[in-house]
Amino acid sequence: MTDREKLLKQLSALQFAAWELHLYLDTHPGDSDALELNEKYLCKSKELTELYESKFGPLSARAGSGDKWLKNPWPWDIKECER
Repeated sequence: MTDREKLLKQLSALQFAAWELHLYLDTHPGDSDALELNEKYLCKSKELTELYESKFGPLSARAGSGDKWLKNPWPWDIKECER
């Protein structure tokens, strides 16, 4: 697994966990442990997003000025994605 794939996997797991905690907090707003954990996951997700984008480019059109997002290679053009 490449560094890029590892970062994407970690980022995906953190975002999933944060979203699940967000849903949990909708029905359990007084759970301070879950709120603290959610904030921790969101902070770590932001850090990993910044790390990924500094190494591999933007993850979305909202990142940076937007012009880099439009340039090649597209994700499906990267050799490591072919399997």
